[in-house]
Amino acid sequence: MAKKKGKGNKGGKSRDDAAWARTDVIEREHMHNERLEKYYKAQNVLPEEEWDQFLETMRNPLPTTFRVAGSRQAARLLNDTIKDVHVPHLAGVVFEGEAVSPPQQIPWYPEGLAWQFNVAKKVLRKSPEFKKFHSFLVFETEVGNVSRQEAVSMLPPLFLEVEPHHRVLDMCAAPGSKTAQLLEALHAHDTITSSSIPSGLLIANDSDYKRTHLLIHQSARLPSPALMVTNLDASIFPAIKIPSEQTIFPSSTKARVAAKKQYQLLFDRILCDVPCSGDGTLRKNPGIWKHWSPMDGNGLHSLQLRILQRAMRMLKKGGRIVYSTCSINPVENEAVVAAALKSIPGFELIDMSNHLPGLVHRPGLTSWKPTVTREINTNFATYQDYIQTLDESQRASSKMLESHWPPSAAEAESLHLSRCLRIYPHLQDTGGFFIAILQKKPPVKAPASTGASKDPSEGKRTADAVGGLDRSDVKKAKLDVEGEAGKGQEADAEPTEDADEELPEEAMEDPTPPMEVDEATPAATSEPKIRFKKGKTAEGASAHFKENPYTFIAPDDPIIKACIEIFDLSSNFPASNLLVRNPAGDSVRSLYMVNDIVKSVVQHNDYARIRLMTCGTKVFGKQEGTEAKREGAETHFRVLSEGLPVVLPYIGPKAIVQADFAALKIFMESYYPLTSGFSESFQSMIDAKANGSYIVRFQPGQLEGATLTHELVLPIWKSNVSVMLMLDKRAKSALSMRIFGEDITTAAREAAARKKEKSEATPDAQVDTPVLEEDTAGAPVDETEAVDVPETA
Repeated sequence: MAKKKGKGNKGGKSRDDAAWARTDVIEREHMHNERLEKYYKAQNVLPEEEWDQFLETMRNPLPTTFRVAGSRQAARLLNDTIKDVHVPHLAGVVFEGEAVSPPQQIPWYPEGLAWQFNVAKKVLRKSPEFKKFHSFLVFETEVGNVSRQEAVSMLPPLFLEVEPHHRVLDMCAAPGSKTAQLLEALHAHDTITSSSIPSGLLIANDSDYKRTHLLIHQSARLPSPALMVTNLDASIFPAIKIPSEQTIFPSSTKARVAAKKQYQLLFDRILCDVPCSGDGTLRKNPGIWKHWSPMDGNGLHSLQLRILQRAMRMLKKGGRIVYSTCSINPVENEAVVAAALKSIPGFELIDMSNHLPGLVHRPGLTSWKPTVTREINTNFATYQDYIQTLDESQRASSKMLESHWPPSAAEAESLHLSRCLRIYPHLQDTGGFFIAILQKKPPVKAPASTGASKDPSEGKRTADAVGGLDRSDVKKAKLDVEGEAGKGQEADAEPTEDADEELPEEAMEDPTPPMEVDEATPAATSEPKIRFKKGKTAEGASAHFKENPYTFIAPDDPIIKACIEIFDLSSNFPASNLLVRNPAGDSVRSLYMVNDIVKSVVQHNDYARIRLMTCGTKVFGKQEGTEAKREGAETHFRVLSEGLPVVLPYIGPKAIVQADFAALKIFMESYYPLTSGFSESFQSMIDAKANGSYIVRFQPGQLEGATLTHELVLPIWKSNVSVMLMLDKRAKSALSMRIFGEDITTAAREAAARKKEKSEATPDAQVDTPVLEEDTAGAPVDETEAVDVPETA
């Protein structure tokens, strides 16, 4: 993940600069940077015979890549449509006398669900075949069925191998493309029409408040009761409490351990796609050619290391961490991994070099030469050689750490640094990338003690000794990773048992490091109190976190009882897992559903302390407007389209209506079709229903050359004489394009009329063509590219 705008950037350069965002700000002949070339040649990242090809590829723009997203079965269906319908129509296309290659499947992506094509923009605008395909992709991207994502950005989640029961943490998640992949893995058991409720969870975290809103927007494309989004500094991610899940203990268990009520949540899988200098993204961010400096990587090394160490302390035995960057700088990659492995025992790099057949990569480096200046001074073989050249004042201000330098050859071999994966652009026409896969080894059990004496260190652990609760790293600029004997070293040692075996009382009280606040800020007395520096409860502690609270509703609440009645919900519907987020005193507008583990986290943690932005998925919403008020019912709740897959397995026959393919077309062509316009069988069925929300099952069929290959389940609202398909305009258009091959919706006709009117008024004006952009709200962004994005709902 490339470095974000803010205090991490030096010299006032930000990702808002045109040079970072545009591809036409630097000519090809100017794509040179003497420092970059000198630095990477010194690192021996590639054999000499590949160097020119590597640089030449770095100067070429990236091909367009996209991934078919969503639940596995739905993704396979859409992928078949691309493969069997669109690609054959694009084969043999000739534009201005030159053959244009059709999209091709990325060879290493599982099930062929990722694609790549290299087509000029003028081809997309003027070639009828590619223009139609591009419009199809734009619509599917807008509704979340296609993710415009750089190829190498798709890799880290694949190496995590997430399963539905896993507890997963994405530490630096925005903008959310990788988060979406992790969610899809959690929902591997979903069907085409309904969603499973996985027993695991995914916490997607990002330190940038605005980008968490983009993350929420992206994640909403695959609604999940197992999702939580937090806004925290990943390097000091707090301990999260959960109630004891163990009721039966071995006879040897200490009484105080068996009596514990709460434990720390540890994770099965953690993704650390950390902030980085981003020089692997030169192909889409050519401005880096102008501004690249080795000091960017040097400066980020410490933060990257703290994030990885924090992840290691929150991992379960046998768990897995994927550490990744879009940089090829060993100081940000192998140096971070080596330092983390040396500082926290019990972890190892695992060899997954053959995990994705078809992926071409190179092994991690075992030696490198850090530079201590912008001018590429790599003359110091060791940290000691460098530090001895500085006087006392210079040593205090130096940002260089011993962990910037490589370990000895023997250490590098024992750490298995060559098991890291390096992706270079010239290997498979991609960006540059780095991946390391770490696993926590089961601890070696110490033999039973036979003597009367006992080492004091074997007693109750302090808060600092519990995995993930070490405060020392946060306060010190230089980490305890340099092998120095002395104070603080014991805190880095991993306990011989997982931290969720017991969470000490002091950790429960305040597991996060102290934070600086402005104590002059007025307090909001109704907001939760958070402990701050010096043990005081600072006034206004929650002033910077203004999200609405999370309140679970009792299963016998009138609103829930009404929903159960309206939608004929089955007895196993998880009514106790519904929550609201409206301020106290406001009427309920939406009901969210979460799974059991998310509910436990919400109930046992201060939502402001963990800066919880959202959790679960909306399933029911209050029907607003005069139309609903005219119906005369006491409660007007409807099933929301995003929540329908989650609640569909529980909805009874009373709330379900059957319809044919012809009825679907009528719904698509009109906003409020009259019931009299449908077939007699559907009209009589729907007219007999009371006004309100229903679910329609559209049966497969053929109609005027279009084919519906599988059952389609959608929500509607029934009024006195009309019905309405409860989908937004973009979703309806995407559905129309997918099924009918064209946009037959009312919105499309209205847009076409406006376009025609505009062209007639100004005949010479050029009409804009929609552009397939990477997954953001209005800005081309990938997991490997970080920009500031306007706040979105």
